[in-house]
Amino acid sequence: MIDIDYLNFLENILTDNRKERFLNVLKNRTNHFTIAVEDVFQMHNTSAVMRSCEVFGIQELNVIEQRYGKSIDKQIAMGAQKWVDITTYETPSACVQTLRNKGYQIIATTPHENDCLLENFDISKPSALFFGTEIDGLSEEIMKEADGFLKIPMVGFTESLNISVSAAIIIQNLTNRLRNSDINWQLSEEEILEKRLAWAKNSIKDIKRIEKRYFEENPK
Repeated sequence: MIDIDYLNFLENILTDNRKERFLNVLKNRTNHFTIAVEDVFQMHNTSAVMRSCEVFGIQELNVIEQRYGKSIDKQIAMGAQKWVDITTYETPSACVQTLRNKGYQIIATTPHENDCLLENFDISKPSALFFGTEIDGLSEEIMKEADGFLKIPMVGFTESLNISVSAAIIIQNLTNRLRNSDINWQLSEEEILEKRLAWAKNSIKDIKRIEKRYFEENPK
């Protein structure tokens, strides 16, 4: 449970414009879709995917890093790491199992004989959208676990797009359709409170000192 008194204390430090901005952004946040990237060699691509998640309202990014173990490029992310929840996994199976347990269907974004074009994708089901490496695509493990396959329609000679471009196109398309649907896609009240608290903490300098002082003065 969120400590409402503590949340109010932190938000009183923020400007009214900042608090209003949080609420307006949270109205368009969703966990109906979540994004997963697997072993992306060029980490700036993962950072760019995270930025697309933030811009288009996806709250969670899942990162599988069993080969390269690189860190988020904060310059590319442009601060998005403060507003998007990043969960890391050491293996594809751990990621798939966790997301499946949360109720997501596993969707591999790759050309496949049983694939679905982006425009025809059923947005009603909570879905985890997986993106693979620039060179090899998604691993065989993810492909075998996938409940469905999604691709972007293309009409040129080139058969693939950079992962960050593919992710941006797919995320923008699906979140736009979601916001124009009757699906219950928005964050729950509890999730909104959790994000308000996390974002307030991310916005306040010297938060550790302020947090310590508050709990010393307000022991539970």
